[in-house]
Amino acid sequence: MTSNVTLQEANARPFWRRPVMLLFLMAAASPITFSTWSALLNNFVIESAGFTGVEIGWLHTVREIPGFLAVGVIAIIIFMREQVLGIVSLLMLGLASAVTAWFPSFTGLLTVTMISSIGFHYFETVNQSLQLQWIDRKRAPQTLGWIVGIGSGASLLAYGLLVITWKPLGLSYNFVYLASGGTTAAIALLCFFAYPQFEAPHPQLKSFVLRRRYWLYYALQFMSGARRQIFIVFAAFMMVERFGFEVHELTALFLINYLANMIFAPVMGRAVARWGERWALTFEYVGLITVFLAYGGIYYFSWGVVLAAILYVIDHMFFALAFALKTYFQKIADPQDIAPTAAVAFTINHIAAVVLPALLGYLWIVSPGGVFVLAACMAATSLGLAMMIPRHPSPGHETVFAPLGAAPAE
Repeated sequence: MTSNVTLQEANARPFWRRPVMLLFLMAAASPITFSTWSALLNNFVIESAGFTGVEIGWLHTVREIPGFLAVGVIAIIIFMREQVLGIVSLLMLGLASAVTAWFPSFTGLLTVTMISSIGFHYFETVNQSLQLQWIDRKRAPQTLGWIVGIGSGASLLAYGLLVITWKPLGLSYNFVYLASGGTTAAIALLCFFAYPQFEAPHPQLKSFVLRRRYWLYYALQFMSGARRQIFIVFAAFMMVERFGFEVHELTALFLINYLANMIFAPVMGRAVARWGERWALTFEYVGLITVFLAYGGIYYFSWGVVLAAILYVIDHMFFALAFALKTYFQKIADPQDIAPTAAVAFTINHIAAVVLPALLGYLWIVSPGGVFVLAACMAATSLGLAMMIPRHPSPGHETVFAPLGAAPAE
């Protein structure tokens, strides 16, 4: 990273040297570590640290604290460029995740998880901002669909290697965490030294931005963070606790997830470009309501492991549509608001995420099915909010209640 290059100049370079290729590389780097961490986590904490639903809830609450504090990115980018901050955060994620198995205790896991989570959440905050600044608005749904697909492909590779090598090679948790974290760190270094600093045409505000006209976007982000935590924390935990899935079995399920997403996400990117964000999000939330209610039925009616596995894959596919929220915001936002609003939105997304895992860990002990019924209610609330998105969002026309062509309000 030795020179500054405008986006117009960069897009005249060979494809592998363009900003979109850097986004593709970073889209692959983060899932390699996070997917491996997720695949091993539930078995690792149960086998090595004796976790129950209470401890796993607290672990995920601690993991989400940096997401809640993502608004701190606004202060950091006063002194550090977004592109540099994103790569440094990616490096932190890789290095901290690499040493996870060195701390097989409740306190140790909370500590190393907090460090890796700072890297993950600050990277995701900056990465979302860079995507919306660097990708042309007309191509955003398709390109974001490809970015989701590439991330799924990286996860697929990590899961595939775990499935075929875990038992035959007798791999240890320590070796796999070191390998995956080290790979992410290596890609981060490549991104730092192989690419110049790309200059977006609109300088970003480096102050706290909270605008009334973005209220629907904020509300959708809040609900997204709330219901997503239930899926991340308890869906996979259920597969281990209730059905006794081993590492290679749970990883095989993750592998199927991401194989489906590699196909599904680019297709949905084209669909969002054609039909709009309201259609995509409505489709997502109706599907999630159905899936979460079916999860509850697994406990209330003792439905079997095959249905649970199918629901897990379908659930994950619906969450891949989250990029429709990004393109909705890109259409309604002032260009200079993208970076500060990405940080604010990430914090809003994690308000419930900090509180829910620990609280629902106690509910899980009493009524696991009740956790998923609550998630269905959250998805229903999101559905109601999504219906307020206009067919063609724009500044001044952020919701169906705003008259088309109205001047943007603060």
